[in-house]
Amino acid sequence: MSRNTAAVAELTRRLVSIPSHDDERAAGDEIEAWLRAETDAAVRRDDHGNVIARRGEGEASLALVGHHDVVDPHSSQVTAGTPDGSDPAYVVEERDGRLYGRGAADMKGSLAAAMCAFRDADPGAELVFASFVGEEQGGVGARAAIDDGFAPDYAVVGEGTTGYSAPDATDVAVAHRGRRGSTLTASGRAAHASEPDAGVNAVYRACDAVDVVRDLPTPGTTVLGHRMQGSVAVTGIEGGSGWNVVPEACSVTVDERTIPGGRVPLERAENVEGVEWVVDQDLPPMACGDAGFADAALAAADAAQSATPEHVVKPHATDAGWLSDAGTTCVIAGASEPGEAHTADESVSIDVVERCRRLYQDLAERWPVE
Repeated sequence: MSRNTAAVAELTRRLVSIPSHDDERAAGDEIEAWLRAETDAAVRRDDHGNVIARRGEGEASLALVGHHDVVDPHSSQVTAGTPDGSDPAYVVEERDGRLYGRGAADMKGSLAAAMCAFRDADPGAELVFASFVGEEQGGVGARAAIDDGFAPDYAVVGEGTTGYSAPDATDVAVAHRGRRGSTLTASGRAAHASEPDAGVNAVYRACDAVDVVRDLPTPGTTVLGHRMQGSVAVTGIEGGSGWNVVPEACSVTVDERTIPGGRVPLERAENVEGVEWVVDQDLPPMACGDAGFADAALAAADAAQSATPEHVVKPHATDAGWLSDAGTTCVIAGASEPGEAHTADESVSIDVVERCRRLYQDLAERWPVE
């Protein structure tokens, strides 16, 4: 194992060992302290818990972006901590060239790679590092930072892109879908089920609304030559208070995967009498509009590995959606592979984490192209 690989592996191990599923402060403390000790950058911790650092100068700015919150760990991924049960820690194990632990794939491995690249790069522009809180809660930290004026010109977001085009390739995503979660609520009038005509059945109205959703068109688009297609699915239905009561209320949950510039016209379901449509969550999609930046990122990815990476699209939302929505030109490249995040045996390849460090550093040094 090379010195650089060992260093990024050790930093990944340290970050993964720190619990950050319900309180990100300790992980933020570690990141902030490391940046202050290892770099001469201007480092700050904002009021939301985000860690942001800047170094270098130039007409353009490039950000290396990640997040240090994680989803709740599996019981096997947590130690008891001290004898009295306080101060628990995450279990981190190394096996067969991989680090196992909650957050290893999503996304503390890529975060460690970005930190080391931020330290070591000789950037051609202002280089920014940002680790956000609350990504798993819908981009809370990224949205707050943007509201406070965080606005890099370009960004590479370290969510997983390894294994998309080929099993051992770390690709560059030039777009991803967003997610709009919504609820259809049908109202009726209760009655005894022995006299159904005396009431108005909310379940029937909900079913009529589901039929509308089923027939709605899903939009498609192309981003830098890559086709993206939206989707919509009814994912749940709940209604009724008893087997002998005509239901007066029924709710239907809808999951829509949005694309840049296109939405499913779910509002048409409100044409059914007694049905109301409410949006519960709307995570924006992302599309890179700068082919030159996308190509530079791909060239950096190609130089960092023996496999041949490609431009790809991701099926789900990331903080890149919020940044793109605010005007930052984004791509995504990271160590995590499909099926690793949020699992009981979550892991990341040490070699791929080091590959991402090289990718990020090379991109920082080659962008902007003169």
